[in-house]
Amino acid sequence: MDRKTEELRDIFMSVTEGETVTETQEESRGSLADRGDVGQRLSDVVDRMRERYAFRTDLDDDELSTLVRGFYDGETDADLARELEVSRHTVFRSRMDLHLLRETDLDAPFDLDVLRDWLDDDGDPLTDLADDLDVSASTVRRYRDALAARNESRAANDRYRGEFDSILADSDLTGGLTDDVKDDGLKDATEDAEVDVSF
Repeated sequence: MDRKTEELRDIFMSVTEGETVTETQEESRGSLADRGDVGQRLSDVVDRMRERYAFRTDLDDDELSTLVRGFYDGETDADLARELEVSRHTVFRSRMDLHLLRETDLDAPFDLDVLRDWLDDDGDPLTDLADDLDVSASTVRRYRDALAARNESRAANDRYRGEFDSILADSDLTGGLTDDVKDDGLKDATEDAEVDVSF
């Protein structure tokens, strides 16, 4: 310790009448990192959706939360199916249950208005419609499910999709900001400081 540091230490100790150089800090008022566990928040939304709608797969809330995260990370249904060890069909149905539509989910190889009219009429069997459209019944089912999910989401004012957006946007923001603070917060402030100081 150099002479100036010693003098400062002596002045401090005489003024404070103590030997401690640090003081207990008050608890912070919170930060972006204090927004709760992202997984739990996603599970809460999934659970509320499960109560309101009839889910058609056996995936539990944790698996569905994983699916939500993967969807927002840009993973394909095939990626998610491998991760969750289920079929792509199960992933698709789960996405529809959660109102997680991709732009391509409504890019049908036939006129969707024909399917909309069929849904409104409740007339011919689906297989007859598939024959009329010259596609497989499973293709018609897929677009029927996508239309139903979009209609359901719109009827709820896209509330659940909005909640997923918000939770994961908070998570990205929190991660980015807190990582920067952890990595760089004191780097500039301590760049030229004397680090081998003992009181």
